[in-house]
Parts: sequence; structure tokens; C-alpha cells
Amino acid sequence: MPFGHDMVYSLATAVDLVNTSPSAGGDEGLSDLDDLAEFVRVRQVSGIQTLTPRDLGEVRLLREDLHRVFTASDQATALRLLNTLLTDTRITPRLTEHDGHPVHMHYFAPDASLAEHLAADCGIALAHLLVEGEWERLRTCSAPDCDHVFVDESRNRSRVYCDSRTCGNRMHVAAYRARRRA
Repeated sequence: MPFGHDMVYSLATAVDLVNTSPSAGGDEGLSDLDDLAEFVRVRQVSGIQTLTPRDLGEVRLLREDLHRVFTASDQATALRLLNTLLTDTRITPRLTEHDGHPVHMHYFAPDASLAEHLAADCGIALAHLLVEGEWERLRTCSAPDCDHVFVDESRNRSRVYCDSRTCGNRMHVAAYRARRRA
């Protein structure tokens, strides 16, 4: 994909956030503040000091908005949904360098809540993807029992499973066994 490290990282954060939702076919991945704190730690979300129940509620709402962008039926719908998300987000672009990462852009306002932070950075990353004409890279796993989303980063846009080690391997083994029975 034609994006730098920070853009790819923000896209991965959006994917990880959406996949914590029951809407993505699993259990609630953000059931409490401890889960949210773990998400912030693992995704290395900078500038977050204290988390509150309000943060948890706002992040859950944001992930559903992002889920709708990933699962939009067409690019026009994805654009409309993403524009709505970005319109409601305070964006203050600035260059930053922290935690051993090279210079990169942050888009969230300095006093932003966690949800605003994620909406700005993830929303801008998704916007760049759409601007580059890469909307088709936003995918939902093709495994029949998985609804996780992912960004297809393959060169030829051929990825169909959220994870080749789990869903992909499981589907390939099932196909192999079906062929052996036939």
C-alpha cells in the first residue's frame, strides 16, 4: 500500500477497534475500562492519561461508526459515513515524534478525548485510503463464521480472510477434507 508507517498503523488501529465489537461477529472486546486500557496500551495510543466510563461509551459508539464505513455497500456510502464522522471530530494536524517512532502526523486536538483521538487519526487514515481509490481494500472476512474486518494490504488485492493463520488455514483445511471425501 502506498502509505507510510503512521497511516498503516492508524488503519490497523481502526481494524482492531472495529473487531472488538459484537457487530464484527465476536464477543464484546471492550466490556470494561480494563479492556479499554489494554486496547490503548497495545495500540500505543499516545497522550491518554485517565480513562472514564464516558470514554468507554464514546469509543464503543465510534467503533460502530467505523464498522459501518468498513461494511458500506458502496464507495459513495462509505464517503458519506466517513464525512459525517470527520465533521463531528475536532482535527488539529501536527507533526510529532514520540515513543521511538519516526516523525509522523497526529490529527487529534491536543485536549481530545480518547474517542476524538481515535476518530481523527483513524478517520483521516480511512479518508486517505478512499482518496487513493483504494476503498475496495476495506474488507470483511470471507470465512462463513467470521465477520471481522481488515484492510487488504496485498499487492494484488487478493486477501479474503482476516487472518491467514486462523480463518484462512481453517477454510483451506475444510476444503482439503471436502476434496478428500469426494
